[in-house]
Parts: sequence; structure tokens; C-alpha cells
Amino acid sequence: MALYALTTLVSAFLLFQVQPVIAKTILPWFGGSAAVWTTCLLFFQVVLLLGYLYAHALIRYLSPRLQVLVHAVLLLASAWALPVHPATRWKPAGPEDPTYVILMLLATTVGLPYFLLSSTGPLLQAWYARRYQGAMPYRLYALSNAGSMFSLLSYPVLFEPAFTTHQQAGIWSLAYGAFIVLCGFTAVRTGTRSAVSMRADREASGKPGLRLYATWMALPACASVLLLATTNHLSQNVAAIPFLWVLPLSIYLLTFILCFEGSGGYRRKPYLRMLAVSLWVMGIAVGIDMHGNVPIKIMVPLFAAGLYVCSMACHGELVRLKPHPRYLTHFYLTISAGGAAGGLLVGLVAPHIFNAYYEMPLGLVACGALVLMVLQHDGEPMWYPSWRHPAPLVAWTLLLGLAAFLGLQMRDSARVARVAVRNFYGELRVQDSGPASVPYSTRTLIHGTIDHGEQYLDPARRGYPTTYYGPHTGVGIAIHERQARGAIRVGVIGLGTGTLAAYGRPGDYYRFYEINPLVLRIAQSEFFFLRDSRANVDVVLGDARLSLEREAPQDFDVLAVDAFSSDSIPLHLLTREAMSVFFRHLKPDGVLAVHITNRCLDLGPVLAGESHSAGKLARVVDTRADDTERIFAAKWVLMTAPPSGFDRQVMGNSLPLGSKRIVRLWTDDYSNLLQVLK
Repeated sequence: MALYALTTLVSAFLLFQVQPVIAKTILPWFGGSAAVWTTCLLFFQVVLLLGYLYAHALIRYLSPRLQVLVHAVLLLASAWALPVHPATRWKPAGPEDPTYVILMLLATTVGLPYFLLSSTGPLLQAWYARRYQGAMPYRLYALSNAGSMFSLLSYPVLFEPAFTTHQQAGIWSLAYGAFIVLCGFTAVRTGTRSAVSMRADREASGKPGLRLYATWMALPACASVLLLATTNHLSQNVAAIPFLWVLPLSIYLLTFILCFEGSGGYRRKPYLRMLAVSLWVMGIAVGIDMHGNVPIKIMVPLFAAGLYVCSMACHGELVRLKPHPRYLTHFYLTISAGGAAGGLLVGLVAPHIFNAYYEMPLGLVACGALVLMVLQHDGEPMWYPSWRHPAPLVAWTLLLGLAAFLGLQMRDSARVARVAVRNFYGELRVQDSGPASVPYSTRTLIHGTIDHGEQYLDPARRGYPTTYYGPHTGVGIAIHERQARGAIRVGVIGLGTGTLAAYGRPGDYYRFYEINPLVLRIAQSEFFFLRDSRANVDVVLGDARLSLEREAPQDFDVLAVDAFSSDSIPLHLLTREAMSVFFRHLKPDGVLAVHITNRCLDLGPVLAGESHSAGKLARVVDTRADDTERIFAAKWVLMTAPPSGFDRQVMGNSLPLGSKRIVRLWTDDYSNLLQVLK
């Protein structure tokens, strides 16, 4: 048993350790979008399904000795994929949808090793059941999930703070080499022992029906949808960081461990009551987020607790329906198919059929309906005695009430939007505060839950820069200071509504860098900043960092960095290497203006370290909101070379950039947002 347990633990640890390692490595290549992790999860779920399918076919159609031979050959072949670090040729060249590029990148980089790791659990459990007649292997499944959860939790705490991404990939590759030896030894030991006859098992076990297979698939699919929807919600509105990737996934795995552990951690009575409360509380929070913001200190624990309860209900009911060990690989294969189906719905289908993030409300309603249907067909009459009994009537009434509430919230959100669109980079909405005839009516671009630009609808006022870009903000001061010297060149990373083009004068040049083609379409069709600007304006589509790396020096007087996606920050624009690229495109006395306003993160220490490393002067301009002019509170960091320094206007409106919190210098290989959480 010890050999099976050790091999299971090692495979599970490596299976889930490689996920944040590879996702964090490629995150900068695709604009730092939260959807990178969702796409990676989709890939891993599909390959997990293929691994389970392979294990099922191996056990069912091949003799024990041939099983060992085939698996050993594939293990040796997978060593050619090491080390698992993606080649730079996969970096995108333009603004095309990155989903399929990411899937191909993952397939060529970690495809075969991950495929074999994913097959290890069901293979070892099937071999164990065959070798020890009558032994129940489900505890190995719980052990596998325990190893997976430890792997995920240890990454942001132990590995991410201590090692660069290259070092993480190297350590993982060495550990995978050790796994090849361990798994091969276990396979040989299993294959050299005579197989136990399964005839008695065949006679004792009944064949599962079609409804049971459908339930095996639907329950994990629902849990998978909620997992990815929760991850999307947190990553979009906080940051696309490993901690907020692994937290929901760890909770999801914890429910597998508790439910599949031999004694069973799922008890219907308390969990069904908690499920009813959780569905409504999460539903109300989702409804609030459609029109405003849930505070981060409430949002993270609320959705984490809700995901736990929903996953426990789905996986707990799943375990109650587990089959005889003869159908073990059938069971795990169907579970994996359900997880992959949920991933496909959120990762591929939803972005193409929905114009907003509707997966969460739909997943909540589906979870409640599915659990009620499982109870309806349960053999315990106390849970579903009859349709006339109050319990099922009350349960269905509550669920229909939740569905009606969420439906009204989605309808109201859609009604107020002039435009509502969605793609790989997130959800965008445009809405007006009133008719154009009202002098102070505005048109607003909302990305996720964050206002990303406003413009007055009154033609006499629509050229006024608003929100985070007012005349007294850091970027406004920097532009005015340089304009006093004559015509200027301004670079802007992050288009939004194109507000900064309002500062343009004849002879000026403004060059915007935008990764999301939908943002450009909206800025050109729904707002007037670009078309009304008196400056010469260009827009470059594609990731700004990659575009600037390929371009000749632009000699900008001011380069503004403001590429937030909802409240999520693109880490690759805040590293030492990024600063080097930015200053290559600035004039010797040019100013780099970095927007660091954020509800969740204190980015001052990061910029303090970057400016010190680059030998630049740095000042912070922190301005208050002015509701009468639609100016928001904003914090900008201005950086320039020491010989030029800052003029009196900047010095009089700014403070030295200093911080009591000292963080390790961020590079393309290393970053740690846990250190800068507020």
C-alpha cells in the first residue's frame, strides 16, 4: 500500500504544481488577462479526461503485462518534453484570440507529461483493486486530491516567493524525472504479480444505468462551472495571480478529499441547509456586482465559502452514487468528462454566446436544481416523500425565486447598457447616465466592475478629460509640463475611451497601445476623444510590451501606463525589464507616468524598487475626487532621469515615492502580489 500511496502522492503533487508554474510563465505573453488561467484550466481538464480515458482503455483491453509495457514506453517518451518551459516562438504577433494559441502551447510544452500524470491515479487504483481482491481503492482517490491540494497551497506560499519561473520549471522537471522512475517501478511490481480473477466481482456488481452515468457527469460539471466562474470573478476584479487561481481550486479539491475519504465527510442534513443559504447569498452578491462592487474583504471569503458548500453538495451526492470497483474507471472517466464539460462551457462556449459573465448566476441555479433532482430519485423517502410534502415545494420555490431574482438583475444590467460585449479579455459595457440634452449627462465604459472612462455627452463639454485623467492628476500634470516646451509625443498603454487624446494640440502626436480589439471598436464608435482630438492619433493593436519591444525608439515626451483589466493589473508591465523597455522609448528627459490606483493592491513599493533599480527619480501624485467635474481619486507615479529632474509644477503637486514596505524587485521571472495586498 505504501508504494501505491507514495506514487499517487507524487503524481498528484506534480499534476497540480505545473499548472500555476506554466500559467504564470505565459501570463505576460497574453496581456496578463485573467482568462489565461481559465484557458489553462480548460486544457488541464480536457487532458485529465484523456488521461482517464487512456487508463480505462488500458485496463479494459490489455493484459496486465502489456499494460505495464505500454505505460513504461510512454513514460520514457515523455522525458523528451523536459524541461517544461515554453518556447518564445509562441508569443502572439497580433491581436488575434489567444485561446487556441494557449491550448497549442500547453499541448506541446506539458501535454504528454500531464497526460501521464493524470492517468496515474485511476491506473494505480485499478491495479490495486486487481492485486488485492475486495480492497476498496477510493481512499487512494482522496489521497490523490490531498496531494493536489498541498501542491496548490504550497505554490504561492513556498515556491512562488522563493524561486523564479525558470527555477520553478527546472525543479518540476527534475521531480518529474524522479516520478518516471517511481511510477515505472510500481508498474513493474504490479505487472509481475498474477492478476486476481474478477469473475466474482462481475457477478456481484450491477451495471450502472444511463441515468446514473448522466448524474455522474452532471454533478462534477456543475461544480466545475462554479469553480471556473468563481476564479474568473476573483481574478477579474482583484488580480490575475496564482493565489487567486489556487484558492478556488484548492477548495474544490478539498471537497473531493472530504467526500471520497473512507469515513465520508459529507452529511446531507447540514450541507443541504448551508447550500440553500449559500446559493442565495452568492446570488445577491452577484446581483450587486452587476451594478456596483462588493468590497474585496467580503467578496473573497464569501465566494470561497460559497464554492466550498456548492462543491461539497455536488461531490457529496456524487460519492453516494459511486459504483462497485469493477466500474471504477467508468466512474472516474465520467467524472473527468463532467469536469471537462464544465471547463468547455466556461472557457470556450460562454465567451462566444454571452455578452457578460452569466456563468455564475446560471451555475448557481443549475447547482440547486441538480441537487433537488438527485434527491427526488434518492432511495431515502425522508428527503423526497412526495410532491405534496412541504420540503420539496419549499426548496423548489426558493430556487425559482433565486432564478427570478438573478434573471431580473441580468435583464436590468442589459437594459441600461448601450453596448454589452465580451471576449477573451473580459466584459465591456457602455451606458449613459442620461439623455444628451441634459448638460452633465455622461457616457461610461465599464470593464468588469470598474469604470474605465467617461465622456460628457454635451458637445461643449465632451473634450474635457475626466475620471483618472483630469488636469491635476499625475498624468495631466506631466503632459501640461511638457506641452509648455512645444509640440510633444505621448505614448499611452491602455486605450480605454481614449481620454488622454483630449490633451492633444495641433502638432502633437499620441500613440495608443491596446490589446483588446473590442476596446478600440468601442472607443471609435461610442466615444469622441479620438475623433475630436486635434493631435495626430495612432492606435497599435496587440500587447503593448511586445509591440514596444519590436518597435524602434519612439522618443516619447510622456509615456502613460494604464492597462488595468477591471481591477486586475498586468504584472508584466511592472517588472524591471518592462521599465527598461519603456525608458528606451522615452526621450532622455521624458516622463514615465504609471497609474497605480487600486482597491486591493498597494503598488507603491513595487514602483519604488523599480525606480531605484533603474536609477530614476520618482514622485507620487495622489489627487482627490471632484464629483462636479467627474474626476476620480487617482494615484500616479511619475518617473524620470535624474539629470532632467522635475519642474516646479510637478514638485509642488507631488511627494517623494517612498514606502515602509520593502518588496523583492519584480522581474519577468519573479513577482509576488501577496506582498502588496492592502
